[in-house]
Amino acid sequence: MLKNFSDISDENLVQLYRDTNKMHYLGELFKRYSLMCFAISVKYLKNEAEAQDAVMNIFEKCFTDIKKFEITNFKSWLHSVVRNHCLSIKRNEHKNVITAAFNLSDENSFMDLEKILHQNEDSNDKEKKLKMLEDAINMLNDKQKSCIELFYLQKKSYEDICSITGLNNNEVKSYIQNGKRNLKNILTEKGIDLIILAWAIANV
Repeated sequence: MLKNFSDISDENLVQLYRDTNKMHYLGELFKRYSLMCFAISVKYLKNEAEAQDAVMNIFEKCFTDIKKFEITNFKSWLHSVVRNHCLSIKRNEHKNVITAAFNLSDENSFMDLEKILHQNEDSNDKEKKLKMLEDAINMLNDKQKSCIELFYLQKKSYEDICSITGLNNNEVKSYIQNGKRNLKNILTEKGIDLIILAWAIANV
């Protein structure tokens, strides 16, 4: 049966998969276009490992999606699926990642998000800085860490933080101020002049 697959059109393979639910038909389709899927994913995600994960996720998603949609040109349809999947990943990254810089004189002052998101900074360098930031936050005492995360990363108000932590307003302000100062000192020692916040918020 496998030797005859080359004689079967994409659209007929789609129909055979729909009719029989046999995975080897779908597998043949992805064998034909796996390189195309990977190339498109790399183009949008700029990362080969993420692109490989995306292709696998797309393959799994197509188990059901192929049965839901009327597909007249499989290659074109798959191209759109891959592109939209990658764009969705990028949108979620921008949604879930809060990127900003501390201004020690103003707790509500943040650098413009769009400017930072479009910086041409080397991705490996940025990852190192973000890992340093995460490590630095974990070096704060529990109350400073909690207040910093709630205020800057979860965008909670002072009133919300008081309710969550049981601290009073002055204590919250103090822990935020001291926490920022300690973060700045820790990160300066690590060679980071600009404090960049980037936090992936789970389950958003």
